[in-house]
Amino acid sequence: MEWTLDRLRHFVTVAEVGTMTEAARRLDRAQSAVSTAISLLEADLGLELFDRVGRHVRLTAAGEVMLLEAQSLLRQAQAMDLRARALAGGEQARMAVALDEALPYVPLAQLFKELAVRFPSLELTVLNGTASEVAEHVAAQRVQLAFQFDRAPAPASCAQRHIGSVPQTVCVARGHALDGALPVTRRQLAVHRQLLMHIDGVEETVVSPAVWRSNSFYVIADMVADGLGWAILPLNIAEFGDLRPHLSQLSCEDLALPPLTVRMLWLEGLAPGAAALWMRQRLSELLAAMAPA
Repeated sequence: MEWTLDRLRHFVTVAEVGTMTEAARRLDRAQSAVSTAISLLEADLGLELFDRVGRHVRLTAAGEVMLLEAQSLLRQAQAMDLRARALAGGEQARMAVALDEALPYVPLAQLFKELAVRFPSLELTVLNGTASEVAEHVAAQRVQLAFQFDRAPAPASCAQRHIGSVPQTVCVARGHALDGALPVTRRQLAVHRQLLMHIDGVEETVVSPAVWRSNSFYVIADMVADGLGWAILPLNIAEFGDLRPHLSQLSCEDLALPPLTVRMLWLEGLAPGAAALWMRQRLSELLAAMAPA
C-alpha cells in the first residue's frame, strides 16, 4: 500500500464536511487535487470509501470503519511531530519523580494535571513511598527528583530546596478518652500511648512512656483511628477523606508544633531540567495556596 498521511487528511476532511468543494476550501487545495487524492487512496486500499450523490458524498460502510483508523493515525502522527519538536527544542524526554506518600493529595493532583498540559511530550514515571524511601530513590538514581517532608538529613549525594510547609495537629480517635478535651495538656497526653514516626537516626519528641512507632504516617493515622493511641499528624492526613470521620483534632498549648517543611531533592551536581524547575515552583505555589489564612 502506498497511501500517505496527506491523502488520509484529505479523506478525513471530506468525510467531515460532506463535499469535495468545501474540503478543497478548507485544505486550500484545488477541488481536482482533493478528488484525485481520494481516488488514489481508494485504489491503494482497494475499497470504495464514499458514495457520490450529486455534489455531496456519503461514507460507505467500509469508509466509516476506515475513517476511525485514519483519524487515529493522524492523531499519532501529530503526537509524534509535537514530541519531535519538543525534543529538538531541548525539552527533557523522560523524567522519574518520587513522592512522599504523606504529602497533600490535592496540590499534587493539580500539579500533575498542569504538568500534562505544559509538558505534553514528557514521559513520566512516579514512585511513591515513605520519606526515607523517596530519598533513597534519588540517591540510587532511580529518579531525577523527589518531593518529601523534611524529617531527616538529606543523603550526602543529594541537593535540596525547601518549597513549602504543611501544618501539624494532635489527633485521637473519636470516642477516645481525650476526645473533646480542649485544650489538652502535655501531662494528659502522657497518660496515653503515643504513636510516633520512625526514621533512622532521628529522635522524635517522646511525651508518653508507652510508645509505638511506624515509618508511615498513614499507618500511624490508621492506628489512631482504631483507638490505639494519639499522634501528631500532618493536617492533610488528619483531614483525609476516609480518616477524617474517625479522627478528632486536639489543641495542646504545651506542644510547639511547627509546620512540616516540604522539600525537593535531586542528585548533587545534576542540574534540574525545565520540567523539574517548573514543578518546584508550581508545587510551592499550590502549597502556599492551601495554607490556613
